[in-house]
Amino acid sequence: MDNMQIISIVVFLAVMVAIVSEKIHRTVAAVAGAVVLIFLHILSVEKAVEYIDFNTIGVLIGMMLFVAVVRNSGLFEYVAIKSAKLANGNPWKIMLFFTIITAMLSAFLDNVTTVLLVGPMTIAITSILGLNPVPFLITQILASNIGGTATLIGDPPNIMIGSQANLSFMDFVINTGSAVIIIIPAICICFYFMYGKQMKVSPEQMAGVMKLDENKSIKDHALLVKSLVMIVLVVLGFVFHSSLGVDSCAIALASATIMLIIGKQDTEEIVLGVEWSTILFFTGLFVVVGGMVETGVISALGGALVDVTNGNTLMLMVLILWGSAIFSSFLDNIPFVATMIPLILTMQADGMNVMPLWWALSLGACLGGNGTLIGASANVVLSGISAKHGHPITFAKYLKVGFPMMVLSVAISMVYLLIRF
Repeated sequence: MDNMQIISIVVFLAVMVAIVSEKIHRTVAAVAGAVVLIFLHILSVEKAVEYIDFNTIGVLIGMMLFVAVVRNSGLFEYVAIKSAKLANGNPWKIMLFFTIITAMLSAFLDNVTTVLLVGPMTIAITSILGLNPVPFLITQILASNIGGTATLIGDPPNIMIGSQANLSFMDFVINTGSAVIIIIPAICICFYFMYGKQMKVSPEQMAGVMKLDENKSIKDHALLVKSLVMIVLVVLGFVFHSSLGVDSCAIALASATIMLIIGKQDTEEIVLGVEWSTILFFTGLFVVVGGMVETGVISALGGALVDVTNGNTLMLMVLILWGSAIFSSFLDNIPFVATMIPLILTMQADGMNVMPLWWALSLGACLGGNGTLIGASANVVLSGISAKHGHPITFAKYLKVGFPMMVLSVAISMVYLLIRF
């Protein structure tokens, strides 16, 4: 190893330690790592910019802006109350409906946005029913990460993989989406045996839910109509973006721009609502990983991984699936995916069929977030909401449910991938 390779590895590991220890904010750590690489001449400014995946950045910014406008219509609160009433106040049916809604929303919205919308409504409805909201919230954490696995825009790792591997929205729906369709019923059956049989409420409490007026949750009827039309157009845009020869970031940014124009909301408020720290984190991380690509470290790791598995694609697929799942249970899946993408691209350049590896990485990284309470941002956010309302979700309490469900979903994914490929 030469000095340049050693420096790039040390900077990467330092950034990872800072992120894991949380002594330094992850955004500061990633940007600092990028700056160090430039100052030490591992990368020039021009080269650093080349390693930034602007398609991923564009999709994230576009969807954050889009959702921020749509949220002001009250659409999501309406859906939550309407679902509870369709369930006739039955707690098990409400849990089932909210699980499915959370999974579906997470397929098209950021997971954190989804749980921020569904979580408070869940607490309000369980309060009326006199039930502990924790089981409901845990099932929603699991559903948000599983649902986000299904599409290109459902989870940041998928956006990154789709951009670098040139995979379309429909590629994800057909491959990871098919796995999710199998996984969701399996975990819902588990939820029934864990929670469904235990839920007993009085007819008076169920009647309390039926008295809720979903129409009062609509804050802006004109914006609601515009939002519904735009959501349909956005989905169609993502479905056909590959056929149209348009990048996914163009669809996201165009939809955000249109909503900002026709939504007639406070633009400054909407723009400030974007998680700019997350955007900067991605930008810095792309450069940090780019340092290892530039110095040849990633290429060497790819060669070592192929040697260990004797170039067997199925063995590599299973190794990446479980490795990314376990890693993502305890650490942020984004740095892991950012590191693995160049590895798989290196194998592709050597003539290997890497398509199964992309799906293994996507399924493992996204589903692995369910393993622990710190496995994904949605987990931390929803547990925080629960704690604020007097119902703390401890690490151990979540682990008893989350880790077995993660293992089950990854095992189903492995069988699916082995049959598929």
